[in-house]
Amino acid sequence: MLACAEIHEAFCIFCMRAQGYNVALGRYVLMPDHAHLFVMLPPEGITLIKWVQSLRSTLGKTLLTLGFEKPHWQEGSFDHVLRSYESYSQKWDYVRMNPARAGLSETPEAWPYQGEITRLPFD
Repeated sequence: MLACAEIHEAFCIFCMRAQGYNVALGRYVLMPDHAHLFVMLPPEGITLIKWVQSLRSTLGKTLLTLGFEKPHWQEGSFDHVLRSYESYSQKWDYVRMNPARAGLSETPEAWPYQGEITRLPFD
């Protein structure tokens, strides 16, 4: 459901607007049934849980217009705190390979539903 042009566009618009709330989305990969996101949140203000809820709501509306019936999301999510360039680099190397490992593209770069909204300071 998530690996389509309409969802990718809605996702990018949502993440660019999030910058107004001091939320930075770095690199990301949208897979057909899940997403990998590198997000930096402000020390005060919106929490990761609230941000993910808002993202799910926004993308859920797009999924409905595309004809995908609810439920769209499983409960919960998995997050991991990155504290260094090495950790960021290792996680990104793993994440960027997902489409190729899943047989969705020949190379990670060929997968159209990935990118970077904001350069995070770990780069």
